[in-house]
Amino acid sequence: MNGIQQRTEQDRAERARANEGLPTLGFDSATPYDDYVGTATLHRLQHTVTDAPEELAFLVTTQVMELYFGLLRSEWQLAQRQLDDDDATAATATIKRTVRHFEALNAAWASLSWLTPGQFNQFRDALGEASGFQSALYRHVEFLLGNKSEALIRPHRRNPEAYAELLEALVRPSLYDSVLAFLSRAGYAVPREAVVRDFSADYQPSPEVEAVWAEVYGGPLAPLAEALTDLAEQFSDWRYRHLMAVRRSMGAKPGSGGSSGLTWLERSMRREIFPELWTARTLM
Repeated sequence: MNGIQQRTEQDRAERARANEGLPTLGFDSATPYDDYVGTATLHRLQHTVTDAPEELAFLVTTQVMELYFGLLRSEWQLAQRQLDDDDATAATATIKRTVRHFEALNAAWASLSWLTPGQFNQFRDALGEASGFQSALYRHVEFLLGNKSEALIRPHRRNPEAYAELLEALVRPSLYDSVLAFLSRAGYAVPREAVVRDFSADYQPSPEVEAVWAEVYGGPLAPLAEALTDLAEQFSDWRYRHLMAVRRSMGAKPGSGGSSGLTWLERSMRREIFPELWTARTLM
């Protein structure tokens, strides 16, 4: 504990004694909690467009998901920097932490699991062409996981900041690319074409990378492999829960953003992330 932390702990202990163990109840302005969390700002962000009572739950749940997308992006970028520094222990801990974030994100679907077609129809038309498909942060999350497509950043051309971030993410290594580069530097026989490639193109699985993962599982980096597998499983769960929420609330109707809706989501589910982590299990 450094000197600043010691003084802070001493200040807290003195306040507790002065308050006789009770919490501080008087402040000159907003409480420190409200200032830190920005509660007033957060609670002013809900602007429903209909009088349907179910719309607020839909909006709040969507906003919570957006916050988690931003958190996951930040964490995976941190994990990439740690991998670039060859710090597998730190990267593994960060990825494990994001598995817990994803569990909370997936749990948010429970807040919409009750939504019937009749309830959704009360406000769906008022959303116009708005669709979760258009989330720039979700698209960035998918790019970091290796699901990349230049066409899917086009809706953001009128948003210079989001477009620039997505364009950069399109051409930069995904989290999986960073892991393979780290394994190559660590002495594993990762083929050159898996490390030096066009990162905007679809990753092509290879038997050589599959063999590398089988080897990794027999050594000290096995926890990294399992953390990535846990993450891939959570992402699969996310896509399944999304699919079921759409099926329950609107069936096979076309999506509000112009997609085929259910069919689009079913096709998206077939794009697997970290592919050799799964197929390597046959070799073990």
